[in-house]
Amino acid sequence: MSWSRFKTHFYHHAELGVSLDISRIPFPDDFLAAMEPRMQDAFAAMRHLEAGAIANPDEQRMVGHYWLRAPHLASSPDLAGEITSTLDAIKGFAAKVHSGAVAGPKGKFKNLLVIGIGGSALGPQLVAHALGQPRKDKMAVAFFDNTDPDGIDYVLNSLRGQLSKTLVVVISKSGGTAETRNGMVEAQAVFKAAGLDPAKHFVAVTGVGSKLDATATAEGWLARFPMWDWVGGRTSELCAVGLLPAALQGLDIQAMLDGAALMDVVTRRTTTAQNPAALMALMWHFATDGRGAKDMVVLPYKDRLLLFSRYLQQLVMESLGKERDLAGNVVNQGIAVYGNKGSTDQHAYVQQLREGVNNFFITFIEVLKDRDAKTSLEVEPGITSGDFLQGFYLGTRDALSEKDRHSITLTLPDVSPRSLGMLIALYERTVGLYASLVGINAYHQPGVEAGKKAAGGVIVLKQKITAALQAAPGKSFTAEQLAATIGAPDKAETVFKILEHLAANKGSGVKKRAKPDVTASLYRAA
Repeated sequence: MSWSRFKTHFYHHAELGVSLDISRIPFPDDFLAAMEPRMQDAFAAMRHLEAGAIANPDEQRMVGHYWLRAPHLASSPDLAGEITSTLDAIKGFAAKVHSGAVAGPKGKFKNLLVIGIGGSALGPQLVAHALGQPRKDKMAVAFFDNTDPDGIDYVLNSLRGQLSKTLVVVISKSGGTAETRNGMVEAQAVFKAAGLDPAKHFVAVTGVGSKLDATATAEGWLARFPMWDWVGGRTSELCAVGLLPAALQGLDIQAMLDGAALMDVVTRRTTTAQNPAALMALMWHFATDGRGAKDMVVLPYKDRLLLFSRYLQQLVMESLGKERDLAGNVVNQGIAVYGNKGSTDQHAYVQQLREGVNNFFITFIEVLKDRDAKTSLEVEPGITSGDFLQGFYLGTRDALSEKDRHSITLTLPDVSPRSLGMLIALYERTVGLYASLVGINAYHQPGVEAGKKAAGGVIVLKQKITAALQAAPGKSFTAEQLAATIGAPDKAETVFKILEHLAANKGSGVKKRAKPDVTASLYRAA
């Protein structure tokens, strides 16, 4: 990789302080020109999207997350007003909590428990970790982001003795998401067991008229904030989903919005060479042959961006992982995303990246500012810890380039609310533009819904199993026999898995008599 090529393909925006180096993706000299007509089509599709076109035909929904940081661009004055009034309400509620005007039975709320999953947790977790300052934050934040009982207990144990000063934000657009509903029910039970009224601690972020909205209204929760059907979960960090927890934590949510808005202005440019999202989308296209032929490894050289690869997994993989293109053809598109952080990865999977199967491209994320302190300790004469971090990043990048491992480098000035807002907006736009380049819909998720339906089927099967065992007290069944008894002989494997889970948990009402062939074990009602 030559200095001349670097200078030609190095993008820098002085006002944003953001740089993008695409020189280490070995696209030929005519690639950008050859892709320009398709890129202009992608820009046109994005303009259509932002103007309020129906982008999710499965649910007849617009996609308007860009309006969240520029309400004046919303498709109607009413929507613009809702965005603005909700932001004001978030700031106002957070101020009341911080002042003690909204408080628990024993004074100011000091802890915040956020209950959500997917986009209702990944974005808030990223922001809380990236921007939090434990000794300065207004509230300490914890999360229920799964329906794992042990995980729930782990978080609750950290709040032991502090529930009276804990505020709970439950986030679910439909109010019917099982994992979130389960976390809510578990949290309510713990509050009640402590002699506390959950309604005096709970806040809802949900769709107007949803199941959660009805519950919060009927029980008289502290507050309710809207989720709109035109904001998808994976692009919801800059609506109440992410802004309310961040504001309660004491973070500067306006700076996040401002940063995102600035990046949106830049990434709306239709001159490809001046648009970092367009350049990045084109590099994804070249690196993966426009069909996901290689994975994307994300290596932020900053501890505070540890969760960014997890956040990107949903944003990229849920948006781009599609069976069919816009014409209905089976294409099985997608880009797999994984990563951790540098230089930790130098002691983990960089060995394989350099010498193993070459089935990936890398995005290095460099952060120029080392720390908030004015000076850094010299760990060697004239050398700081931050110098070593940069050395590991640059050295790793060169070592991988030597082995024909291709990479993009994104450089940020710092990790601040403004720059994090820019980062989120940059990747949102890149995903949308790339989807247009490969002809898929980035804004629906039929596979996710299929998984939810399948999970519901398992719950129904579990109920039938329990009922059948209770109806035959003292009688033992193999999994195969029980599957036949409940009229599901083709579900013997699933029945076996359910029985094993039930037998492993006290209080399930199921006992097991193990056999040498575990699949022939016997189960009965306890």
